[in-house]
Amino acid sequence: MSQVVQPTSIYDKMLRVTGTILVATVWTSALIFGLYILAFYAAALFDGDVARWNKGLPNLYNPEQPAATIGIGVHFAAGGVILILGCIQLLEKVRARFPAFHRWTGRVYIVACLLTSIGGLVFIFLQGTVGGTVMSIAFGLYGILMFVAAVETMRHAMARRIEQHRAWSLRLFALAIGSWLYRMDYGLWIFLMGGVGMKDFFGPFDYFMDFWFYVPNLVVAEVFIAKYQLFKSPIMKVLASLIVLIAIGLLALATYFFTKHYWSPPIIDFFVG
Repeated sequence: MSQVVQPTSIYDKMLRVTGTILVATVWTSALIFGLYILAFYAAALFDGDVARWNKGLPNLYNPEQPAATIGIGVHFAAGGVILILGCIQLLEKVRARFPAFHRWTGRVYIVACLLTSIGGLVFIFLQGTVGGTVMSIAFGLYGILMFVAAVETMRHAMARRIEQHRAWSLRLFALAIGSWLYRMDYGLWIFLMGGVGMKDFFGPFDYFMDFWFYVPNLVVAEVFIAKYQLFKSPIMKVLASLIVLIAIGLLALATYFFTKHYWSPPIIDFFVG
């Protein structure tokens, strides 16, 4: 006896459409930010003019700490790669139709994640962050978590433990977009609240952001991995769709703000100028 296929409800369609738009928004914004990193920070490294890093973020380049400069340079160059490749790795259709492409880009992605975490940790260990002890601890923990997630993602893939591999790859992606979300959150806060609580990375909002840019991401990833039954009810699907729509609007607003004022000039200069 054939199994009856349940029709897709309007609530499922709402969640699917809003989820697709959210992924497209995240991918577009992360891609622009990844291009900005490569066009500004990585290009400065290859041009031998790393002193201009300090125009983007203060105290990144210290001529008395060449090893720290190399570390943060590797961090930025590899970080641009993971932002560009990250969303591709999660696309189910790409994994199913082009498994070889998924495996090879996955290897590049994993190596880039490892280099990003190692480069950032080297910089923190040798020079520290601009936000002092609290930021150094938070960012150091972030780097360690990314390193662990990258290793576990690779280890389970090599052992053909697909479910564990997918779970860890989701955790890794949640961490990998942290640097992008860090800018998004700051952009929204400045745009909506005028920067209240910000004080040269030592204000209350700055301390809050030291952890906020990656801890909630991991919580959301765990929710998706666990597949909580709570989200199967129509009410929760509608609520989730509304939350996703709000997130889309806020991300689009922050992307516009950063692209217009910070990201587009270096990108245009790199590719056109």
